Amino acid sequence: MTNEEILSTYGPRESMEYDVVVVGGGPAGLATAIRIKQLAAEKGQDVSVVVLEKGSEPGAHILSGAIMDPQALTELFPDWKERGAPLHQPVTDDAYVFLGETSSFRVPNMFLPPFAHNHGNFIVRLGDVTKWLAEQAEGLGVEIFPGFAAAEVLYNDDGSVKGVATGNLGLGKDGEPTGNFQLGMELLGKYTIFAEGARGHLGKQVIARYRLDEGRDPQSFGIGIKELWEIDPSRHQPGFVMHTAGWPMDSKTYGGAFLYHLDGNKVALGFVTGLGYTNPYLSPFEEFQRWKTHPNIRWYFENEKGEVTAKRLSYGARAINASGINSLPKTVFPGGALVGCDAGFLNVSRIKGSHAAIKTGALAGEAAYHAVVAGRQHDELADYPKAFEASWLHTELNKDRNFKNWFKHGLTVGTLMNGFEQFVLRGHIPWTLHRDKPDHAYLKPAAECKPIEYPKPDGKLTFDRLSSVFISNTNHEENQPAHLTLKNASVPVNVNLAKYAGPEARYCPAGVYEFVKNDDNTDRLQINAQNCVHCKTCDIKDPTQNIVWVTPEGGGGPNYAGM
Repeated sequence: MTNEEILSTYGPRESMEYDVVVVGGGPAGLATAIRIKQLAAEKGQDVSVVVLEKGSEPGAHILSGAIMDPQALTELFPDWKERGAPLHQPVTDDAYVFLGETSSFRVPNMFLPPFAHNHGNFIVRLGDVTKWLAEQAEGLGVEIFPGFAAAEVLYNDDGSVKGVATGNLGLGKDGEPTGNFQLGMELLGKYTIFAEGARGHLGKQVIARYRLDEGRDPQSFGIGIKELWEIDPSRHQPGFVMHTAGWPMDSKTYGGAFLYHLDGNKVALGFVTGLGYTNPYLSPFEEFQRWKTHPNIRWYFENEKGEVTAKRLSYGARAINASGINSLPKTVFPGGALVGCDAGFLNVSRIKGSHAAIKTGALAGEAAYHAVVAGRQHDELADYPKAFEASWLHTELNKDRNFKNWFKHGLTVGTLMNGFEQFVLRGHIPWTLHRDKPDHAYLKPAAECKPIEYPKPDGKLTFDRLSSVFISNTNHEENQPAHLTLKNASVPVNVNLAKYAGPEARYCPAGVYEFVKNDDNTDRLQINAQNCVHCKTCDIKDPTQNIVWVTPEGGGGPNYAGM
């Protein structure tokens, strides 16, 4: 049954009205809600705010490196230390290392550009920070609904956003209601703030409906794949931060890696591959596994005999914004706004987005609060983009605006020109580089590319996808419609497999897409939706844009622990 047929049979949906509806319980969404409630409390006012979170709890779907710049958090909560915010491990040392296949070169710290310095920042588990933010929000009176996936944008007759509807529960794989069927609910607000993270499902629809990206560069993304390990205390350096560039990427492919030493002998490590890569045989997951075998990296996981003694604890993957201020869409529209990575505020040069998420959420929250108490509704929150343009965040993003685009010319040119812009010009840059096509358009036909042979995993330092997904605690109710949908079911075999050698089987870090043989030896695409970690890579990189990621039932997906 279509959604319209379900509504005509089982409707109408129940609705709840709030002053502000926030879609997404990450740092951006929670900062939005917190700032509204803070301002209302100062004036003794009651402004109602609800936050919808599709994960089983706040922080369950949050994945980031993560080094956190505390500036925006300090503005939101000047007493965050006294409140017990989980920022425990300050950065003690930075290392930027260029890797060859067996060689390495560490850039002297005195030559690192300003964006590469992390003094005053903290290595955090962003999921824990998000849980803490949720506690602060609830303490202020914010209602948080975990396990509720916003599946549909609702509009007023005048075209403005009036709220969202959560997904229906209890639909079978065939889309028909089962005995456990439950109709979704409408959450209606004077303003609706979208804070879903990179490539947000509803944010993408709003951008398209209101043409918010007209005149902007196409968005660019990377896929970040991360593992959390416990290593030998003798090889652990609390607060040490390492970033690498070069091998195993070739000089024309954007990518890099990180290794962060948390407290308690834990290290977070990961690999980011720019999704504008050209070779369909490239596998971001295997590139990450291969990176760990470099002598300078594997040393952290071995004993003196060269035996892997460290223990892998968790795994996850998530698409990240990588295009910066040049690709920011218009962030407001009638009835709502985009904040955080739903708009693309991550600073790719600093490899940081949580401070930008909190800052933009707070700015949007202030605009929404003032609009509500003034008696307005469903118009554009024009004060929000004005406040951003006057903020330190705008200054930060603007001076780093060319970072990613220089790497179109290769690693050497990208490194030299970014150094020139930051060291010589001190961020006062008289030019702006642009990009003219989205990530999926860069993929070349397989016939023009060289296959990449990846080594088999050893199960000690390197692993396969399925064992990795297992420790991400990913789970979906199996008897539900697949949330990875195809516009045309024939395209994966007739186009993607025939022309591009089936790249979806490689760019997915969770083994969701698999080409298998039918009884007559023809090919078909099998979608293992239960493996999905909600990274959104398929929605971004599919060369034909035939795959559309939609929300599964609330509470499904990964449940990241300590990530």
